[in-house]
Formats: sequence, C-alpha cells, structure tokens
Amino acid sequence: TDFNGNQPRAVSGLNIAFLFRAVADPTKGRVEIEGLRNMMGALKLAQQESSSPSVFGGTSRAAGKQPTNFVLVSTAPYAFKDFETPFGTFNGLKREGEDIVKKEFPSLSHTILQMSRYEDNFVQEDLPVEYSFPEDGTDPIAAADGDDLTESEKKAYQEATRRAINRRDAAKAAVDALTSEELQGKTAQLHTAIK
Repeated sequence: TDFNGNQPRAVSGLNIAFLFRAVADPTKGRVEIEGLRNMMGALKLAQQESSSPSVFGGTSRAAGKQPTNFVLVSTAPYAFKDFETPFGTFNGLKREGEDIVKKEFPSLSHTILQMSRYEDNFVQEDLPVEYSFPEDGTDPIAAADGDDLTESEKKAYQEATRRAINRRDAAKAAVDALTSEELQGKTAQLHTAIK
C-alpha cells in the first residue's frame, strides 16, 4: 500500500512522485481495494472478449479441469494486531478486498488464502501446510473483544496468534491453489507451525 504503518509512504520516504499522487487523488493507491478491482475487472473483460474459454488463448481444457481464475493472498485476521489507517482498519481493508472478490465478480472462480504471519528465520521450510476453513472467511475469535472471550476461546486465540508460515511454503500453496478443485470458491486460513 501507499502507507508505512499510519504514515503515508510519500511522507515517510520523502518521495515526490508518491506525494503528488497522494495529494492529487488520495484514495487511488489502495492496492487492497482499487488495485484489486482493476485486476479483477481486467480479468473478467479478457474472459468475455476471448473466443476460447482459456483466458490466455490456446486449447481449451476439459470441463471441470479449468484452473482457478484468481487466487487472492490475504492475511489471517489474527496474524497482526489491527491498527487504524487513513482509510479504515488494517483488517477491515483486507476483509473488504476479500468481499470484492466474492461478491463483485461472481463469474470468476476464486480462492482466498488468508496466510498466517510470515516467518522465515524460525519456521522450517517444506512443513505440511495446515488449512482451516472458517465458515464465513473470518475468525470469530479474532473478531471478538478480548473481554468477551471464554477461557477456551482465549486459549484458541492465543494459539492462533502464534501461527506462522514460511514464505516459500506460502508461495507454493498459492500456486497449488490455482489448480485445486477443493479450494475453489473457498476461503482458507493457512499455517505450517505454531511458535
């Protein structure tokens, strides 16, 4: 995004180009929202204009064997503490992006992967990836106020905040999601280790 925490990148990096764009159109740079809409719209248009069922041309695949059109890599609700940005909360922006994929582009097949915190130093690579499938794509424990949690929910939340995944395993999972029929149309939370 164009923000370094709560501070615009144009200010934190003293980049004149970013500063001009921030002043000219402050909402243009939200990758999670406008950038995602632009990519999904272009993909939908390419699909509609293509005479072949395959977006990239060539021979069409057999029915039921089509790859997933779009894999959105997002963050799990518990991966980071929620903080306020000029356009809403961090988790709110991530969930809004996920809703765009689900609701605004129903003709495109999709998978949403909510990754746990990336950890390359203390999480071994090539561990089995653990998938969980929250019913509505969010974690009710992470969304609840800390005072409203039962003891078992507090324990589950503590464990959820310690989940991690190596970046390479996350990248492999994203690529695998393109051809996974089991993941198509679902939101999955991924991790490989609990620190």
